Amino acid sequence: MEKEKKKIAALFDLDGVLIDSESIYSDFWNRMDAIYPTGIADFAYTIKGTTLPRILEYFAPEVQPELRRHLSEQEKNMVYRMFPHVETFLKSLREAHIPTAIVTSSSTAKMDKLFAQLPELRGYFDEVITDADVTQSKPSPEGYRLAASRLGVPSEQCVVFEDSRAGLAAGRSAGGKVVAVATTLRPEDIAGRGDIVIDSFRGFTLQRMEALFD
Repeated sequence: MEKEKKKIAALFDLDGVLIDSESIYSDFWNRMDAIYPTGIADFAYTIKGTTLPRILEYFAPEVQPELRRHLSEQEKNMVYRMFPHVETFLKSLREAHIPTAIVTSSSTAKMDKLFAQLPELRGYFDEVITDADVTQSKPSPEGYRLAASRLGVPSEQCVVFEDSRAGLAAGRSAGGKVVAVATTLRPEDIAGRGDIVIDSFRGFTLQRMEALFD
């Protein structure tokens, strides 16, 4: 008798995994750091995967409203695009009835704008976790554990797709399998931080994801 497969779920970070936008945010925060110096080397790199309230803590309280305004303007004018081959993989998950969630440090306002540009993307996900749903930024596993709970799948049976060190640490701490996506960082910079490292979703299949549990 064939062994019954355990129910699994797929949890995705947004920027740098599904959406090709990390370089835009890096440029933005480097500009803000030049205008309002934090004194932190490689500031944009340091904050990857962090929620906005946590990022703002690096700046003086009196400039935080201005930073929010700059970011709002930046995101209002951004053109969002999915990485190549992402949609093919998401379709395969939908067809196989694999529960899915986005777990992002982004705001709900940004997500509304993104889904207005890419309405088809929202249809691939059962849950969307934003900064409004959590009290702790990545590398805390809170967001991924919350997503697993909402999907009704133990976090140990989830596969997390992440590109930043903070996000990869969050996936690890949540207890699931972790796929490190080398879009923001070089493969050698994230080697060992996931169960596997991929350069892109080209050729990545549901079968390969399921094999992580073998």
